[in-house]
Amino acid sequence: MPLDREIDFGTPLRESAKTVTLTIDGMPVSVPEGTSVMAAAMQAGTKIPKLCATDMLEAFGSCRLCLVEIDGRRGTPASCTTPAENGMVVHTQTDRLANLRRGVMELYISDHPLDCLTCSANGDCELQDTAGQVGLREVRYGYDGEKHRTEAKDESNPYFTFDSSKCIVCSRCVRACEDVQGTFALTIDGRGLGSKVATGTLDFLSSECVSCGACVQACPTATLNEKTVIETGTPAKSTLTTCAYCGVGCSFRAETQGDKVVRMVPAKSGKANDGHSCVKGRFAWGYVTAKDRITKPMIRAKITDPWREVSWDEAFNYAASEFKRLQATYGRDSIGGITSSRCTNEETFLMQKLIRAGFGNNNVDTCARVCHSPTGYGLKTTFGTSAGTQDFRSVEKADVVLLIGANPTDAHPVFGSRLKKRLRAGARLIVADPRRIDLVRTPHIEAAYHLPLKPGTNVALLNALAHVIVTEGLAKEDYVRERCEWQDFEIWARFVAQDINSPEASEKMTGVPASDVREAARLYATGGNGAIYYGLGVTEHSQGSTTVMAMANLAMATGNIGRDGAGVNPLRGQNNVQGSCDMGSFPHEFSGYRHVSDDATREMFEHLWGVELSAEPGLRIPNMLDEAVGGRFKGLYIQGEDIAQSDPNTKHVTNGLRNMECVIIQDLFLNETAKYAHVFFPGSSFLEKDGTFTNAERRISRVRKVTPSLSGLTDGDITIRFAKALGYEMTYDHPSQIMDEIAALTPTFAGVSYARLDELGSVQWPCNEAAPEGTPIMHIDRFVRGKGKFMVTEYIPTDEKTGPRFPLLLTTGRILSQYNVGVQTSRSHNNVWHSEDRLEIHPFDAEERGIRDGDLVALQSRSGDVSLRALITERVQPGVVYTTFHHAKSGVNVITTDYSDWATNCPEYKVTAVQVQRTNRYSDWQNEDMANADLLRMIEGGISDAAE
Repeated sequence: MPLDREIDFGTPLRESAKTVTLTIDGMPVSVPEGTSVMAAAMQAGTKIPKLCATDMLEAFGSCRLCLVEIDGRRGTPASCTTPAENGMVVHTQTDRLANLRRGVMELYISDHPLDCLTCSANGDCELQDTAGQVGLREVRYGYDGEKHRTEAKDESNPYFTFDSSKCIVCSRCVRACEDVQGTFALTIDGRGLGSKVATGTLDFLSSECVSCGACVQACPTATLNEKTVIETGTPAKSTLTTCAYCGVGCSFRAETQGDKVVRMVPAKSGKANDGHSCVKGRFAWGYVTAKDRITKPMIRAKITDPWREVSWDEAFNYAASEFKRLQATYGRDSIGGITSSRCTNEETFLMQKLIRAGFGNNNVDTCARVCHSPTGYGLKTTFGTSAGTQDFRSVEKADVVLLIGANPTDAHPVFGSRLKKRLRAGARLIVADPRRIDLVRTPHIEAAYHLPLKPGTNVALLNALAHVIVTEGLAKEDYVRERCEWQDFEIWARFVAQDINSPEASEKMTGVPASDVREAARLYATGGNGAIYYGLGVTEHSQGSTTVMAMANLAMATGNIGRDGAGVNPLRGQNNVQGSCDMGSFPHEFSGYRHVSDDATREMFEHLWGVELSAEPGLRIPNMLDEAVGGRFKGLYIQGEDIAQSDPNTKHVTNGLRNMECVIIQDLFLNETAKYAHVFFPGSSFLEKDGTFTNAERRISRVRKVTPSLSGLTDGDITIRFAKALGYEMTYDHPSQIMDEIAALTPTFAGVSYARLDELGSVQWPCNEAAPEGTPIMHIDRFVRGKGKFMVTEYIPTDEKTGPRFPLLLTTGRILSQYNVGVQTSRSHNNVWHSEDRLEIHPFDAEERGIRDGDLVALQSRSGDVSLRALITERVQPGVVYTTFHHAKSGVNVITTDYSDWATNCPEYKVTAVQVQRTNRYSDWQNEDMANADLLRMIEGGISDAAE
């Protein structure tokens, strides 16, 4: 569509059961109570001039351009700060107002550079537009520019510039940083004509700014502007799509010139993000056109051979002939596939369909299992469905938030900003995390309790919280009797009431003071609406499923399920982790979480797909690798995943890959797994395809094609063509037809279609006849399973133990500027903030080992060793070290073990016994990896030379 501008109502739109009716320029207008006169006028189609006002912020009333006249009132009140009232008669255009507005505008322009023709915001400047709107034609005060600021333009941020000479000190950027992002990195320095926007440091890059882009979006001039716009010019077209980074699922308007993306602007209509964004979605999309992106299919007979570029037909035929050969030689179950949580629902559905119907087995798995499969198991067991209970907006009604094993300001920053805003408004926060994350204490917010538990003791802590609630009579028994299985509750209550589960007993295991546990439990049980949010620090443990069920027990016991502001909600890591699970990416389940052994379900799929399907669950990723090491699993088709970097016990993973005879990689880049591949299908980015993503709140949102695929095919096209080469036909003209098939086969998606999504913007499943507009809040009147089921959650310590050789515990996590295994963000300017993974270590542990900040240290476990730079910090407690896993050269998963969750095989990434000591060399694995990287660059150079 042509470049559109979302309507700016000047002040936030209000929701209210009551409406008021007023008259604006002779027209009656009815709006919700609390709506400003400015917003009411805009809803009536009348645009009142403004500069300091925007609907992403509360009214400020400083620019004096939005003046109106109201019958019966003296003066000319600001329409942005004046609420609409019944019977009010408003005039927005009079001679008096016109003269006042021109006078105010004249003062602004007298102190502003008039270089409009060469300004980067020309044609996209509110100041310019407003000057025309008020009819300014001359400036009596001259254009000499004596008052213009002369500071040099701040170009330190890699994505935008700050030109103070163009600033009108409207404070929109400052307020956006405070109210929307919650970072408070900007301020107004000085007074009067000397006032200016300041960062508190010399430049933006060295300030507290997190580059979310809220200030850039709020700026009405060219003071803050994207470097891509400055270099390329203003965009001409926009396409509404969905971000392909984390599980928040932000909506963006991709603005383009021709087929070139100029900028990504967060959409105010996006129900997951409400117009906000983070540095990744807003700016780090340059990887799509990175120089090392692979755009031609390649094959090779052995992994020691150089890659050879081939046509798509040759690549498909070669891959198909190899897979047919493997099945003929080693049996039907000797091959399998891995779906991607970065691909669309439609592409993931096609992938598992190919494996089940084309390969003839159920050997399909997904990265979602190695991060959030305990969520599916735990919530399905207790509530009856494998997903979170609320939408993100629900947190705005929460009174108490229990945040466990999650760091939303780094991993889910848009939700993190929403949470911070609620905390500033008075909600209380309990943080359960081994590390002191930002939310424990940051400007203007502070957690009521930080429970710094020892890694691996989540269940013991939650049982202790439950012990207090039960033994002190804080459980909501009326709710439990009505909504839950009472007999199960009684069994659970007797269990958690045992002395072994008391805070005093658990303190020996968790290290958390019993008094803090008791106070936190009382706060959660009695503080009003209680919401639980959790992340990989819960699920990636040997007792991940048990922990999820323990959280569900807490929520049911306190009645915190089934209403706004409460609930149990996973913060999913990748953009379509929820969707990849929904689509049937597990070896034992079809789409909609129905077991492959269920005859009725299987028959429905067989009827539509035209083949007989296996009733036997297939192999999970660890099983595939085990079988490969044993010589029985020979072929793997991997769509958009890098298991050699992301999965635990890297040596075991690479041994398995090395033993296979045909590994097919479908990705944008030659990742770590591609070193062991024989076929490379170049994939497509989210900007090059149509489809849908499903975010952490079960929200299904459209992904729309913005630019042509550089490889010529989308990921869905590739799977369809490969299936045809294997002899299984899948015929679709458009991804919308795939969604129609998903809806026909998946009860929770029965009402989902592209037409419905285009009409509503997005929907949250279940979306069906009972809920045609989706389900923002689950389990309102009853649980999906009927009645909630309490589960006994015995704490069983992990088998991964510290000892004299490995006395420290390593836990891992993410950082704001980087994403997952760094495939996308490491190919962006985000490396300015985080160019390498570093090992956080407490000063006590560092001093004991003679380690200084920045030293290269060897990180050793029972599985292997790597070397990292040390970062000495009190964020971690003594005995615990922490690192991220964003850069391939770090190889952190070389040292993680193959311990996993008892129910789902989700790896125990968060607990690894290690030793740390100073070193002057990288590990043998890293040296080999660096050598391989050099060889890869040589091979890529050879490919490039051959192409030329």
